[in-house]
Amino acid sequence: MSSMKPATRDWAAVDEAILRVALPRWQKVATIIAKTSDARSFTLPEGEKGYEQIASRVEGLIQAGRLEVQGNPKLWRNSEVRLP
Repeated sequence: MSSMKPATRDWAAVDEAILRVALPRWQKVATIIAKTSDARSFTLPEGEKGYEQIASRVEGLIQAGRLEVQGNPKLWRNSEVRLP
């Protein structure tokens, strides 16, 4: 079985996939996670563990100023993100 976390270089692929599905209009964090998971140009665990890793990268992109957020991004269905 492969490692639960991708190699550092794979985080860039996850970030790129998130930014490809993000739009200038607000979208639920849950939607971004689902669309990113469907786009899978990288390797992550299936199911909830993979979703959690994508969510952690969404939070990283928020902290880096590459996404804007409304609400608490840990509450996927109750928060939204968009491109700045």
